[in-house]
Amino acid sequence: MGPEEKKVIVVLSGGMDSTTLLYEMLNTYSQVEALSFNYGQRHKKELEYASKTCEKLGIPHKIVDATCINEFVQGSALTSGIDVPEGHYEEDNMKATVVPNRNMILASMAIGYAVSKDFDAVALGVHAGDHAIYPDCRPLFVDALRVIARIANYKEIEILAPYLDLNKAGILVHGKEFDVDYALTWTCYKGKEKACGVCGSCQERLEAFKDIGSEDPLEYETRELLPKKE
Repeated sequence: MGPEEKKVIVVLSGGMDSTTLLYEMLNTYSQVEALSFNYGQRHKKELEYASKTCEKLGIPHKIVDATCINEFVQGSALTSGIDVPEGHYEEDNMKATVVPNRNMILASMAIGYAVSKDFDAVALGVHAGDHAIYPDCRPLFVDALRVIARIANYKEIEILAPYLDLNKAGILVHGKEFDVDYALTWTCYKGKEKACGVCGSCQERLEAFKDIGSEDPLEYETRELLPKKE
């Protein structure tokens, strides 16, 4: 059986989750394009990896210059001059990486893009590992977004979020089905030459690869897993 007749915009950050999602959508639906956002994030290096993935897969990729929002979504370690927290991903200090209303803003733009191109759906890589930290990655938010995407325009847009109940290790297992090239993904919040290995995002990624008994192909400054605080 061939792919389902559906045109899908994948919001592609360049990280593990959205890249796995892109591969899955390409294997599931008839037409897929990728949309990325430069919102002034400290780790905009992820966009280079998003472009490399799309080039490898031979699919259309648009990077939106959304840096204008940076001046009014301050207070996050990803958009302001605040140190990126280190340690286990689920620690309270990771809340410093929450960008105010980010997913609402970017999803809204993606929905508008889908409408303008007469596409059917927008796919988001939100997952269960983010629920504790990011309110705009939780099922309640996604459910509300689905309602908005149906009523905000004359054309209804479907919101696809197939990883909502998966953690990062689960996504990796899923990605093996599609032969995802994780060497072309970027997760580190610090955006240095190599992944730092100590920020919460790196730690979560390294832990996920360890959990499935696999080696992360990305280069790191250190791969040591830090203990979780009691």
